[in-house]
Amino acid sequence: MTTTVETQTTTQPKILLNQRATADALPSASSIPIRAPLQTTGILDSLYAFEELTPAIGRLYPELQLKDILEHDKADELIRDLAITISRRGVLFFKNQDLSPEQQKFLTNRLGQVTGKPSTSGLHIHPVYNSERDSNDSVIDDKGTKNTDLELSVISSNLFRSLDVPPRSGADEWHSDITFEPVPADYTSLKVHTKPETGGDTLWASGYETYDLLSKPFQKWLESLTGYFYPPAFLKSAKKLGYPLHAGPRGAAENVGTHLSAEHPIIRTNPVTGWKSIFGFGQHFDHVKDVSREESELVRKFTLDLVTQNHITQVRYRWGKNDLAIWDNRSTYHAATPDYFDLGPRSGVRAVSCGERPYFDPNSKSRREELQGRIN
Repeated sequence: MTTTVETQTTTQPKILLNQRATADALPSASSIPIRAPLQTTGILDSLYAFEELTPAIGRLYPELQLKDILEHDKADELIRDLAITISRRGVLFFKNQDLSPEQQKFLTNRLGQVTGKPSTSGLHIHPVYNSERDSNDSVIDDKGTKNTDLELSVISSNLFRSLDVPPRSGADEWHSDITFEPVPADYTSLKVHTKPETGGDTLWASGYETYDLLSKPFQKWLESLTGYFYPPAFLKSAKKLGYPLHAGPRGAAENVGTHLSAEHPIIRTNPVTGWKSIFGFGQHFDHVKDVSREESELVRKFTLDLVTQNHITQVRYRWGKNDLAIWDNRSTYHAATPDYFDLGPRSGVRAVSCGERPYFDPNSKSRREELQGRIN
């Protein structure tokens, strides 16, 4: 695969709001590689039936077993098409997967590798919820097998209960994974192995569609802004449970230390599609730099409301046993529905791939601009 590389120069902005010191600021006067958008070969869709779940986001492959792709003689070609499709459709769903945690890890990392992520990026190690923690709730299957792999994290309602977190609305759950890292996630996979009969659905929203809902002047203003990301909830949980933070590296050489903060462009270009997306608002977003507190709050609330209160941008998935989802964090948000805690445990295994430092390419297009009324 040939990748065209251009360069873009960014200038370190002056901090006006909430002047937290951080070593993870946007690169100053340095070149950021801009990758050319990728196209599928068509091999994946020629072999497996699929259903588009909404016009903006979400695709279901009802019969595809991801294990078969890994064992195929054209595995990398299929994985590359899979990765590009995830980036274009936001999130893909696969029913009742016979995929081991090791295979899940390999696939999640390989998605980024075959689409051009830096060779220095691998699988993320969560700074708090990882296998270093002696927790009875950190299991990777419905048989109670303990997680011993730092590159896997367990999503567990029982662990959530142990934190004694007060009830929250679903709107409080929205986020993109690990935006507090200088090199955040490209692809995340989640396989749910234990769940109540009903409840615990997950919603995803398209950052592409959210961008396209904005007026042209507002788009241009947001394209000039930088966000500061910081995860107070994780730090509070670590302190409550007595967990030292994993200092890293956490999946990329840049992801080190215990401050857990980063700066990223508010509008980000997805390197796989070349499309613009509103990036990273939600749980880990702290403020917009170089503007007043009131202006920062205006941007945060308005854009987050577009995600949480606009079902045009959303898809909702009801999990079945061993269902697996893979999504692109560079251009989606997601949120679990906290409606199941009295109905039974909910648990799954997650692998998160680190991608590249986020960038904005002023020459990139929006999704609607390129597709011109097509779904994909």
